[in-house]
Amino acid sequence: MSNINILLIGVAVLFVGFIVWVGGSQKTPVTPSVPVVTTPTTTEANLKNTPQIKLSPNTKKIMIATITTSKGVITLELYGADAPNAVANFKKLADKGFYDGTRFHRVIKGFMIQAGDPNSKDLSKTNMWGTGGPGYAFPDEIDASSALYQTGYQRGVLAMANSGSNTNGSQFFIMHQTYALPPLYTIFGKVTSGLDVVDAIATTPTGPSDRPVSDIVIKKVEVK
Repeated sequence: MSNINILLIGVAVLFVGFIVWVGGSQKTPVTPSVPVVTTPTTTEANLKNTPQIKLSPNTKKIMIATITTSKGVITLELYGADAPNAVANFKKLADKGFYDGTRFHRVIKGFMIQAGDPNSKDLSKTNMWGTGGPGYAFPDEIDASSALYQTGYQRGVLAMANSGSNTNGSQFFIMHQTYALPPLYTIFGKVTSGLDVVDAIATTPTGPSDRPVSDIVIKKVEVK
């Protein structure tokens, strides 16, 4: 066999190998994973600005939140007994109007919908959406052995987004469908009505970074 033929065969083998390698990488499934609900923060853990809520025994340590969106209203129970700091922080920010005008900046059908970034109020800061917070962070409230976390991140669960341990701020997510996330995100409530609104948000068309093509705005958050 001539040297030319040997060279051509070698080139052909390399080409086929390259195609197989590229094809394999393209077939790698892209599924929602833990980093999808991880959001950057620029602050250190700090509880000084996170008030404790004194809940009346008559409320059974459950508060009610309503999130009014451009798609409708979502009502949630907040778990003051399980995550008092997360609930206190959510109420504090809601009372200040912090969430008013923010957008659901990350939406993944079959997984979760995420909001709470103040940067998302500003259309000129789209490259920063998902990185903002209230200017402080506070520790996790997670008991992996508890019934709450044994049940896990079920459809309708409300939890804090974070960028690692003890970096909770203002961003939160609501589970669209049950998903086996590890117990790394503080659960502080669950949807009691308005799952149809969660569905409407979760199934909206999205573009790069799982961002909705059409704005989905939080008009008002109230906690009682």
